[in-house]
Amino acid sequence: MSLSRRRKAPPTPLFLVAGAVVFFDTMFYSAVAPLLPSLTRELHLSKASAGVLTAAYATGTLVGSLPGGVIAERAGPRVTLYTGLALMGTSSLAFGLLDNVVLLDAARFVQGLGGACTWAGSMLWLILEAPPARRGGAIGGVLAAGIAGALFGPVVGTIAHAVGRGPVFSAVVVVAGALATRVALLPQPPKPERRRAGTSLIGQLRQPAIVLGMWLVAVPAVASGAVNVLGPLRLGRLGAGAAGIGATFLVAAAVEAAVSPLVGRLSDRRGRMLPLRTGLGAATVALLLFTLPQTAPLLAVVIALEYVALGTFWAPAMAMLSDAADSHGMSQGYALALINFAWAAGQIAGAAGGGAIAKAAGDGLPFALAAALCAVTLAGLLVRPAATPAP
Repeated sequence: MSLSRRRKAPPTPLFLVAGAVVFFDTMFYSAVAPLLPSLTRELHLSKASAGVLTAAYATGTLVGSLPGGVIAERAGPRVTLYTGLALMGTSSLAFGLLDNVVLLDAARFVQGLGGACTWAGSMLWLILEAPPARRGGAIGGVLAAGIAGALFGPVVGTIAHAVGRGPVFSAVVVVAGALATRVALLPQPPKPERRRAGTSLIGQLRQPAIVLGMWLVAVPAVASGAVNVLGPLRLGRLGAGAAGIGATFLVAAAVEAAVSPLVGRLSDRRGRMLPLRTGLGAATVALLLFTLPQTAPLLAVVIALEYVALGTFWAPAMAMLSDAADSHGMSQGYALALINFAWAAGQIAGAAGGGAIAKAAGDGLPFALAAALCAVTLAGLLVRPAATPAP
């Protein structure tokens, strides 16, 4: 009997630890949002420079995605989690203590390297324990924890704005140590199934289902990268303070966190395409609304709508790529490396590229381009529905 047929639902301790790790990661990733306006003033940053600072984390994830997948595949999820937590703790400490923009960019980059490892380790461990028919729900549940971390990140950023970055970001080292101790207490994970002969990673990138899964992870990452940079800056120009910006992203992430596990379970029951098509249509409309509000409260509502629409992508797209890996003999460690790679590439394009385009042509153009990307992808899925592996 194959490993996938023997598996039952992931054990609760594993689910809680994996959720705590990704919560911790995304909390300090998103904590920069309320700090962007003050960092822009203090360090004299342009929109493009603010975009680079925001995208530095994603750049680290992009560079670390394939090594993180290799570590997860060869050394196992536990070692991968230790590596990621160590990198994240030290880099967050540096971000709290430094005041040079180049060094802050470097700290965010190393934090992204750590994030690639923590996500690969956590998700691989869950996928090894969960049956394919419940994969979307398991991924959606952990994503909800990650989104909840993004929810509390702006709160942390607001506190850091009030009391200083040093005390707040220094606490990360303690949290990372506590999580590493808890990871050590988990039972040994199952061994991953061996890949079939002749299924190299480069060769797998020729498979349409795998390429489609990566694309559907990258598309919302492009849009959310632009929102993460230009949303706080535009709210600041409309009169919102750090607390108001933090509250906006808190509410947006709270709704997204509530939706994510529901979308994951829906994709298990009704197929991956239904929530993906719905999200593409909603995101197209929401992104086109970004520059219309002329008050901070109305813009906050639009940002919340964008978060919810983009949040319907993550669980089904990641589960689709994981399903495709099973069908084509790719190891799940490498599938998670491709997920991290696609997310990071999209975030870099949306954050750094969106900031540069907005500086040259205004905020409307990057959001119009992101909306067009969603619309074209939706049209492609409606005209030529993809044959994707069944959960």
